[in-house]
Amino acid sequence: MQARNDAPVLAIDGPSGTGKGTVGRLVAARLDWHYLDSGAVYRVFAYMADDNGISHHDIDKLTDFSRNLRMSFAPDPSAPAIFCNDLDLTEAIRTERCGELASLYAAVPEVRSVLLDLQRAQQRPPGLVADGRDMGSTVFPDAEVKIYLDASAEERARRRYKQLKEKGFDVSLARLRQEMGERDRRDASRAASPLVVAADASRIDTSDMTIVEVVDAVTRLVETRLDALR
Repeated sequence: MQARNDAPVLAIDGPSGTGKGTVGRLVAARLDWHYLDSGAVYRVFAYMADDNGISHHDIDKLTDFSRNLRMSFAPDPSAPAIFCNDLDLTEAIRTERCGELASLYAAVPEVRSVLLDLQRAQQRPPGLVADGRDMGSTVFPDAEVKIYLDASAEERARRRYKQLKEKGFDVSLARLRQEMGERDRRDASRAASPLVVAADASRIDTSDMTIVEVVDAVTRLVETRLDALR
């Protein structure tokens, strides 16, 4: 895959709870770039497959099913929305159960292969901010800027707990911490595109940083890198 000078890519990777989504959207809005939430892509796929009774073990059915999925994204990164087969799934995919399902389906190589082209198709001028777990390592290996966001396990669980509580979900912090740990292990150990720190990625620990501080740091890295390439 070759980088496109007219559509530079900022790839943001890291485990859940590090602020990837919020940071990605805010940086995209600041740069006036497009935004790709790859986690939402997998959540939509998992939601639709599960809703149609297709197990993540049934490779043949998953492959056939994927051919009839049409996903689209709202163009405004400050108000992200995702649609599939004309259904607005923006809120429906944000449950913890859907997150767990997405992690299971994402471990299937055939699923990742099907969704790879869909994600790469989002690269278009003036640029793209893509967040996920394999953006810099697999989906956009030639990205102009790669960043890996991290945070302590306790802080990540606390953030996710607060987020879900604000949305009205009844969750347990201890259970959430356990589930996130299991998801981390599954994402890091899967055969297809495991969660790794790309060799050329800048690592940022967000444990003691505000969102504004992280957004400022990421934006500076992007601007410095693009200036160097001009």
